[in-house]
Amino acid sequence: MVATIVFGTFITILSSTMLATAYPALMKAFDASTSTVQWLTTGFMMVNGVMIPITAWLLNRFSSRTLYMTAMSLFLVGTILAFVASDFSTIFIGRLIQGIAVGITMPLAQTVNLSIFPPEKRGTIMGILGLAIGMAPAIGPTLSGFIIDSYSWRMLFGMLIPFIIVVIIISFFTVKTVIPTSKSSLDWWSAALSTAGFGSMLYGFSEVGDKGWTDPLVISTIIIGIIIVAFFVIRQLKSAHPFLNLTVFKTRTFSLTTTLSAIVNIAMVGVEMVLPIYLQTIRGDSALQSGLTLLPGALMIGVMSPITGRIFDKIGAKRLAITGLTLLTLGTIPFLFLTKETPLLFLIITYAIRMVGVAMALMPITTSGMNSLPLNLVSHATAVNNTVRQVASSMGTAILVSVLSNVTKNSMPGKSLLASMPLLYKEHATNAVLTGYAAAFSIAVVFSVAGLIIAFFLNDKNTVNPLAGGEK
Repeated sequence: MVATIVFGTFITILSSTMLATAYPALMKAFDASTSTVQWLTTGFMMVNGVMIPITAWLLNRFSSRTLYMTAMSLFLVGTILAFVASDFSTIFIGRLIQGIAVGITMPLAQTVNLSIFPPEKRGTIMGILGLAIGMAPAIGPTLSGFIIDSYSWRMLFGMLIPFIIVVIIISFFTVKTVIPTSKSSLDWWSAALSTAGFGSMLYGFSEVGDKGWTDPLVISTIIIGIIIVAFFVIRQLKSAHPFLNLTVFKTRTFSLTTTLSAIVNIAMVGVEMVLPIYLQTIRGDSALQSGLTLLPGALMIGVMSPITGRIFDKIGAKRLAITGLTLLTLGTIPFLFLTKETPLLFLIITYAIRMVGVAMALMPITTSGMNSLPLNLVSHATAVNNTVRQVASSMGTAILVSVLSNVTKNSMPGKSLLASMPLLYKEHATNAVLTGYAAAFSIAVVFSVAGLIIAFFLNDKNTVNPLAGGEK
């Protein structure tokens, strides 16, 4: 069952970053602008984000077996729609359906694995799940670069279809119902507030890269989102049967680990987005080449996640988190000094060091937070943790990209130099862009250091709630 769920989750999460290098091909295929095509990712991430809180209710209302098979079937429908799309509307609808499915499978996989294993074995199993959650989005750009260079864009979706069908068939025999359910009615007001609030925030952050922080649409959607989420939080705290139980934040360990998860995500995802831009604009690498540069780092997550999971079961999260965030910080600092001639091997090694740090920190601290809670709150805690990480990822990308754009713009030489000394202008313009990258990566360093400081406040040992449950 675990193998089926982990593999299915890997496939669904892979789709989240799969279009990263496919925009030019899709723009040509559908005669669409860059801003239009980007909605294939923006829409996907927004729907994914708003589904995660709803999944907490779904997990308590429907059997985990039915929910998983439904989610994978939805993902199959969305993938087929995108594969056969002859116009932009069809592929966009397909991507939205995929986003709904991923918003269910990711928290479901975590909740199921935490429910069926006792606390002393959860680190190992969450480390294995880290293969899917950490490795899949990092592999996406490399894989899509190879497919776009070698085949049609349709193969990005077509190659997934047989694997999804196999997972659905196998899950029919292997996936069992392991989470207790109750016939609770859906709080439609809470669902609407959650969808509108988180959706508005995610949209605002996704538009920062193009429009900047001062754009009225960006400011208004983020502020409206924050206000609606505030009403959502108030409603949950007053409700006898909350749609999303936020009392999980009363547990100190969970609050600390969720904050740390958000910080690690900001440092990880922000650099994942900015580094390929440097590789392609400054170094002139192709999409595939830039993807291959990041691939060893992605593979390090795959190698290290199961190992760090086993270590967590023995020593807890604190020492792992401190070591991981130290590596994340040390692996990010060299990016402050990038030049046009920075050796590619140096970039590959430093990026891989960063990802080892991520593998040592992310899933162990997540598992530590879940172990501090009673079993009946795990589905809510998983939804809260994933929602915070999703918003943090959007924030991180928005902050780093906007810093890159603003610093670059402010450092550019005057246009008068272009007319009088074009070669000198080109050199100064390149230096201005590199200054922008240094500023963006410095923000990632600040987040990494902040996370390192917070890690020292974690418990030395693996604190387990007496009601954490689990079945052998």
